[in-house]
Amino acid sequence: MDSTKSTNSHDNHPLELWGGLECTVNRVRDDYFHQLDRNGHATRPADIERFASLGIRAIRYPVIWERTAPDGIDKADWSWPDERLGALREAGVTPIAGLCHHGSGPRHTSLVDPAFAEQLAEYAGAVAARYPWIEYYTPVNEPCTTARFAGLYGVWYPHGRDDRTFIEALLIQCRAVVLAMRAIRAVNPNAKLVQTDDLGKTYSTPELAKVAEFYNERRWLAWDLLCGMVGPEHALWGYLTNTGIPEADFLWFRENPCPPDLIGVNYYVTSERWLDHRPERYPQHHRGVADGIPCADIEASRALATPTAGIAPLLSEVWDRYRIPLAITEAHIDANREDQLRWLLEIWEAAKESRDNGVDLRAVTVWSLLGSFDWNSLVTQNRGYYEPGPFDVRSPEPRPTALARMMRELSSGSPLSHPVLRGQGWWRRPGRFLCPPVATPAALTSITADGHTLVGTASRPILITGASGTLGRAFAHLCRKRNLAFRLLSRHDMDITDVDSVERALAEHQPWAVINTAGYVRVDDAENDVERCMRENAIGPAVLAAACARHGIQLTTFSSDLVFDGARDTPYVESSAVAPLNVYGRSKAEAEQRVLDKHPGALVVRTSAFFGPWDKHNFVTLALGALERGEAFTAASDMRVSPTYVPDLVHVCLDLTIDGESGIWHLANAGSVTWAELALKAAQAAGVDASRLEAKPAAECGFSAARPAYTAMSSERGILLPSLDNALARYLELRNQADPEMEELIKAMETRQPLAGEQRQMEETPPEAFQARL
Repeated sequence: MDSTKSTNSHDNHPLELWGGLECTVNRVRDDYFHQLDRNGHATRPADIERFASLGIRAIRYPVIWERTAPDGIDKADWSWPDERLGALREAGVTPIAGLCHHGSGPRHTSLVDPAFAEQLAEYAGAVAARYPWIEYYTPVNEPCTTARFAGLYGVWYPHGRDDRTFIEALLIQCRAVVLAMRAIRAVNPNAKLVQTDDLGKTYSTPELAKVAEFYNERRWLAWDLLCGMVGPEHALWGYLTNTGIPEADFLWFRENPCPPDLIGVNYYVTSERWLDHRPERYPQHHRGVADGIPCADIEASRALATPTAGIAPLLSEVWDRYRIPLAITEAHIDANREDQLRWLLEIWEAAKESRDNGVDLRAVTVWSLLGSFDWNSLVTQNRGYYEPGPFDVRSPEPRPTALARMMRELSSGSPLSHPVLRGQGWWRRPGRFLCPPVATPAALTSITADGHTLVGTASRPILITGASGTLGRAFAHLCRKRNLAFRLLSRHDMDITDVDSVERALAEHQPWAVINTAGYVRVDDAENDVERCMRENAIGPAVLAAACARHGIQLTTFSSDLVFDGARDTPYVESSAVAPLNVYGRSKAEAEQRVLDKHPGALVVRTSAFFGPWDKHNFVTLALGALERGEAFTAASDMRVSPTYVPDLVHVCLDLTIDGESGIWHLANAGSVTWAELALKAAQAAGVDASRLEAKPAAECGFSAARPAYTAMSSERGILLPSLDNALARYLELRNQADPEMEELIKAMETRQPLAGEQRQMEETPPEAFQARL
């Protein structure tokens, strides 16, 4: 990497791919939130090799003050950065050392402590002395954004909620940057400052134009201060001095300028905002007051009828203001996997477009390589909410996702290969709105809303078998919501037990993936219908697997907890021995072996005990319905299972399919209950009288097929689904809500009408049969 200043844009500087590691150490009252502990990198040195495998040239890497020297330089523990920085150096990946990341320093200081700047500078000098070969530094990440969260919004320590605290925190952080770079350059005169901040832009109704103008000036403050651009002529001089802070504190930066060698621009879907003086049009949590005016503040993508152009025009604004080389230092979105890929593609193409337009943009940084935790609550609560990145840390070792493959393609200049890239991201699709769409301001309406150049090009679909079943319809429903091209097939369209039928369907639709939800589901009937059960559950999937293997098609198919005999009293994992007790279980166990023999790259998902909002025949829906009507409901009291919320299952299966995962994987919501406990838990959560619930031993439930007493499942590959309680809460939110798209899909299947331009026909097995599985 090279940050040499230039007015000749990117001459001799190819666009580089960088990586970033979420390393926030933020304080909320007296609690610290350490992302490095949450993502496991703190104790996993092998991650350095993983990062290097992505082909990145540089990495924003933490050498965090609070972790290394919380009790002073004389008590610093350098063992961790010694090992990690040395490994990066050996791997040929340039570190951009971050010293304070959304932090307020050790407990003895804070962002409004005048001594903060000198203390951070002392630490910075010690880092430079220990690692004189490090050239790039970010002493303080996002000082303007951090000052807003900590000094204006009251979110982080010291929880200020006024303009003076905001500006004090900003000034102290920027002063810390100046002094830190001074201390670093005393050791390494060639050290360079990479100064990051969120690149926001606010649009508004005319009634809030002055507020939007103020926000759009305020976003520059950190960079303006460092560049020595703040004085009486500055647009916000009156605002700054009206805080009561002495003018000399601002003018100090004119006397001590420290312009970045590289401006780091961080951009999220939340970075562009829409202000509206009509708050009643918007969800409650987006309503507030700005400059005394009741208003709504919402992501522009959720409100504007025509999406903005994205980051490219904003990069031009930064370049035109400072004429300092730029890098996009955080590119990330919390979304399903395909939209994570589409977001990165859109940012990458915007970067290339900006370079073509004369902006000296050096790199795009994928953020965050190990994902991040609890940013949906601004890291104020430990809820365990996780957003994967190129690696998913919910597995025993970080698991590469489709983003990792895309990064390797970008870094090597290879063509981008994933078929899902050909769709638009949710931020550009009609379903994105949280309010009646607002006419896009005239200055933006001439901009294309496509997002990236692959939109509209031919996309190979996902084939979904099992058109009349609950699971097949759920996949179709969520593929549509996620803008994944798909075809939902009945047995008439493709009989998976017929080699010729499978070949014809694959030739006709040219899929990149097949998700097989078809099969025999009547557990008790299977005891007297062995041949058909084995044909549909074992032979058919094997035929499909062989065909997918021949054509290089990703296959996902489903197995069951009934492959186990229930002899354990601890949850089964993927490597547990199978020993089915009934014909249905034997058919699934045989299917697993046959499928993986024919197609080692197939994904076989073991799951159990479906419930969800889109069918009337699952156990939880039937139990609640009966109890609400005051009817008795019987459930087994001695069969322990791991229930699975269908939307969670489908979303995770789609992500794993996009990632190209293979082998056996257990997917069920975390936790285990008996069937009677599940009915009681659902009733209690729904506020339904459960006095008519009758818990009985399985022997008294009239089952023909033997069923194991214990089939609770866990995973040694990764716990990807939320807890059962979390799933039940979301189920109850949707249970009685109309879903027109699902109703349309079901009607199309039942009446054999075209769906989204396709002719589909009803499959033989009705959804009611899924209840027999219980």
